[in-house]
Amino acid sequence: MALRAAHGSDYLFVVGTRPEAVKLAPIILALASHGQRATLVSTGQHRDLLDGALAAFGLVPDHDLAVMRAGQDPADVIGQLVPALTLLFGSLAPRAVIVQGDTATTLAGALAARYARLPLVHVEAGLRSDHDEPFPEEMHRKLVAQLAALHFAPTAAAAAALAAEGVAPAAVHVTGNSGIDALRWMQDRLGADAALTAALGARFAAIDRRRPLILATVHRRENHGLRLTQVLAALAELADAAEIVLPVHPHPAVAGPVAALLAGVRGVHLLPPLDYPAFVWLLRRATLALTDSGGVQEEAPALGVPVLIMRDVTERREGIDSGNARLVGTSRTAIVDAVRSLLADSTAIGRMSEPAWPYGAGDTARRIVAIMDATFAQPMPLAAE
Repeated sequence: MALRAAHGSDYLFVVGTRPEAVKLAPIILALASHGQRATLVSTGQHRDLLDGALAAFGLVPDHDLAVMRAGQDPADVIGQLVPALTLLFGSLAPRAVIVQGDTATTLAGALAARYARLPLVHVEAGLRSDHDEPFPEEMHRKLVAQLAALHFAPTAAAAAALAAEGVAPAAVHVTGNSGIDALRWMQDRLGADAALTAALGARFAAIDRRRPLILATVHRRENHGLRLTQVLAALAELADAAEIVLPVHPHPAVAGPVAALLAGVRGVHLLPPLDYPAFVWLLRRATLALTDSGGVQEEAPALGVPVLIMRDVTERREGIDSGNARLVGTSRTAIVDAVRSLLADSTAIGRMSEPAWPYGAGDTARRIVAIMDATFAQPMPLAAE
């Protein structure tokens, strides 16, 4: 039996985390520029980070499910969201439901769309590490691929991964990554808003700009525990050679060890979670990025910022292939050696600082909107049950 296309006039977007907000915002804004209204549903999976990310683009959710509770794991979030979203989707009857990436919200939105018998669109489809990690994200995105009617792959490699899993080629479109659209949008805003740029400069005046600046982010679930301890020990050691700026993820498994191991270390700046303008402002000025984040792996090459990836595997190989990124793992010794070696090699850091756009040129949202409008102009079967 085929899924029916919805009879409502709106597209419905589901967001729960900061990356989802950042990467779906350009598509919502592109729809608005064409006179189309998107319905925005917030699950509240990461409340502290989500609201600020949406506000940076002038977006406010139409519906807020506010599911997050202290100590919840992905299974708890999905268990609460699927029935709530299914009921909401059925009442709103959008043309299609759009989810992004690989979070618990993504999988819950995908399942709910299928239960509500609505077409599902997956933005940033096809990323694969071909490994159990990142967990549970690798599992989530593989499951969503079995549910989606339309797959927007950021790269040719992502499209090839979907083809290898049996996804029909006609349902897959290589569009680039909408995170690059968001980055360029924010760069333009910072360039045009002198007051905002000045305020951000004052906000981060304590950073010694005479020294190299390392912007670090660490939050992935598989890096909790002993791996995180190794990462934090590396940052403490590197503070003798560079200013370390670390926005601290609010998850207790991250925030607790960070406070215990890095609070008071000279040269280490522990910041609360950053709004998107502040993060882009800092990344543009970084000597290098040290991260386990997927988004930073995409953003840094476009800004010409070398990025060292604190993971053993990545689903974003394009940045490595372009020469802008390197995998360094999570051991203290490996991280310290990689950073010191790069800072001491002007030729290598120069090569890694050449801007590159392996994840798109910033026109992804326009491409996606055109494809969705062409696909959903008429009710049609879009996926098999």
